[in-house]
Amino acid sequence: MNNRRKISLLACTLGLLAAMPASAQGTYPDHPVKLIVALPAGGGVDIIARLVGQKLAALTGQPFVVDNKAGASGRIGLPVVAKAAPDGYTLMASPASFLTTNKSIFKELPYDPLADFAPITKLANQSMVLVVKDKQKFSSAAALLATAKAKPGALNYASSGDGSPQHLAALVFETRAQVKMTHVPYKGGALAITDLMAGSVDLLFAPLPEALPYLKSGKLTALALMSDKRSALIADVPTMREAGIPNMVMQTWIGLLAPANTPRPLVDQLNRQVRAILQSDEVSKHLHEIGMDSAPTTPEQFKQTIAEEIALHAELVKASGLVPQ
Repeated sequence: MNNRRKISLLACTLGLLAAMPASAQGTYPDHPVKLIVALPAGGGVDIIARLVGQKLAALTGQPFVVDNKAGASGRIGLPVVAKAAPDGYTLMASPASFLTTNKSIFKELPYDPLADFAPITKLANQSMVLVVKDKQKFSSAAALLATAKAKPGALNYASSGDGSPQHLAALVFETRAQVKMTHVPYKGGALAITDLMAGSVDLLFAPLPEALPYLKSGKLTALALMSDKRSALIADVPTMREAGIPNMVMQTWIGLLAPANTPRPLVDQLNRQVRAILQSDEVSKHLHEIGMDSAPTTPEQFKQTIAEEIALHAELVKASGLVPQ
């Protein structure tokens, strides 16, 4: 082979490599990755984002930096990811509600939950728990329900924002128990819990990981879990069914996504790495200890979950009588 031919082939090879995504070349990531969380620091989504980010950093040798862009029920943080370059250097950890319930809660969204993102994997499932400050006032879930029925709209419940998991859980409770309460939205779960402890609101349906430290310290009381079985972490707390309130099972999830059109080899690489992290004994045990269950999926399974829950939550919002904002 003459030198001219060799130079031509080399140039062609280099051109093909340059056109390939970084993951296909085996160099992703070669600089820090931004991991967007559209909620304040300290909540369940932030906790697992930082945990997975730390493990990915140790695995790849590059930082995965959590960037909290809280507010407006995800409508500040999610558009940042939707508009980011699909190169793997902007990812997001999101609660289910920002991708599912928001579609029905708001008349317009600055992002499309299905078209603007590339699902990578679910990260974890978490149970919702009904918590109060004043156990003398509400000795049980049944007692709280009786008050809600006797005084429509009198009870105030906090949430981390319109369309949040806390809001959705309350809508499930109101719709299926046929009661009416007053929604008080906050900019994050920590703020909602703070005001509950201050007595500004009556109750909160909280993700178990966010409520657990306050339950252990005795600052808040759990009345019932919205799950099909008790949690070993709060073994004395009944399920809603055990508390005499049937059909109240609700589990919310947290997932990892990238901008739409992120190259599939890169999505697959992240999926393999994160699934291995979630399935490790160390991480699985740690998540269980804080009230989460690791829940890795394929990208296709995750995308199907989002699509199905958009439809299910649309029915729930309609049945609740909530008017989209």
